[in-house]
Amino acid sequence: MQALLAVPYFHQPRGNKVTAERIAQGLNQHGIYTEIVSSTEETSVTDLPESDIYHGFHAYRFYNFMKRTGRVMKPYIITITGTDLNKDLYDPERRADVIEVLRGAEAVHVFDEKAMDKLLTEVPDLQEKTIVIPQSVARFPKSDPPLMKEAGTFLFILPAGIREVKNIPEAIRMLKKLRTKYPEIRLWLAGPVIEREEGDKVRQLMKENDDWLTYLGEIEYEKMGALYAQGDVVLNTSLAEGQSSALLEAMLVGLPVLASNIAGNRSIISHEKTGMLYEDEEAFLSYAEKMLTDTNFRLELSESGKKYVKEFHSPEEEAEKLAAVYKNCKNAKDNKEEGTR
Repeated sequence: MQALLAVPYFHQPRGNKVTAERIAQGLNQHGIYTEIVSSTEETSVTDLPESDIYHGFHAYRFYNFMKRTGRVMKPYIITITGTDLNKDLYDPERRADVIEVLRGAEAVHVFDEKAMDKLLTEVPDLQEKTIVIPQSVARFPKSDPPLMKEAGTFLFILPAGIREVKNIPEAIRMLKKLRTKYPEIRLWLAGPVIEREEGDKVRQLMKENDDWLTYLGEIEYEKMGALYAQGDVVLNTSLAEGQSSALLEAMLVGLPVLASNIAGNRSIISHEKTGMLYEDEEAFLSYAEKMLTDTNFRLELSESGKKYVKEFHSPEEEAEKLAAVYKNCKNAKDNKEEGTR
């Protein structure tokens, strides 16, 4: 079976790229041969290979991709990735397009039950075709870290592309407050500038806080494991998420995580068990301080988080379930074609 995966901004180091490459590798083990194209680049719409099945990541982006190509891509499945569910579905100018592309899919893939509930509240007729398959995470290869942590410091790492939804300036502002009490705090930001205006804000904050804030820029995925190993806590301050690859990666490596209390983060973090979820600045400062001062608490979170990811976010299980979805969709198409002959 041949599959075409259409992924937004595939050539940029974002979570969707990591997810798609991992899924493609897993599908190959099940005899499904994959090709990945970027659904947001004009050059991707020419010379697209014929495929047995098409897999769009991000509903709204895939809708526009199909529209630009003018190609009939049937059958196709959609993976809901985050902003398509949390923003586009509620945008009056995009909602109809999102619903149309979802209704045309053979299957709609979400990462967790809460995402499914949210989707079906808005589009209840998708119930029979919506499936839950948790996002997985693979082990990192051994590599040298891009930077070494300073001795005697406490290092927070925030891995994210710089765009408004990631809320990076707020993370800097809150940690700056805590640093008045704990000057050993350091923060590393790792990720490309995706939105220029947000990048300008972060650059200005860098200038104002260059004694404790470091921007590493884009880090190769293979080196992220070594980067996490330098840290003490990984942050996620996003305003909206699907299911964060970065949090899963950090938890698998064995780092405790402190994340905003949003649906995508709640789907993988059980508060005070596998990580910490904050709702406001007061909670963030309280939890960050506890993680900084209580080594045993940090270790407990690390161990529980690592155990959880290994048990519930297996790459092998993810690939097996998606391969079954692909095969069911292709069989349904073949049966329809047989019936018209």
